[in-house]
Amino acid sequence: MAKFSLKQQVEQQIANTGRDVFLRTDFAQLGGYDQVGRALRKLVAEGKLLKIGYGLYAKARISSITGKPMLASVGGFKAVSEQALERLGVAWQPSDELVRYNKGETTQVPVNAKVIVKSRFNRKIYLRNMKLQVEQRS
Repeated sequence: MAKFSLKQQVEQQIANTGRDVFLRTDFAQLGGYDQVGRALRKLVAEGKLLKIGYGLYAKARISSITGKPMLASVGGFKAVSEQALERLGVAWQPSDELVRYNKGETTQVPVNAKVIVKSRFNRKIYLRNMKLQVEQRS
């Protein structure tokens, strides 16, 4: 029986889950910290994953238009950043602008990904020129 490389094991684990966001710790049982880091960097270089923050990765696919990696999630960066907050165990709620838009009180569509965080949170979730805007409320 052939042995799979760590990179292949990580790829297989990504393919077998229904998630779009992964933490580095999801792959800790497969190998050492440095080994997992190398495997994840290779997958990012191949365009199969995108790094969206410290220890945070999202599934990627190659764009048919540009030929560069893009998020594989249907909801785009906003959906991926919200999944990342949930995976990190952060209590959050949608921004006031999004709530007003969903209620029909305004026709202004909120463009930027923005959330209200109810607990202490000091991380950056980003992808290229997109960044999750976080408002702290207790």
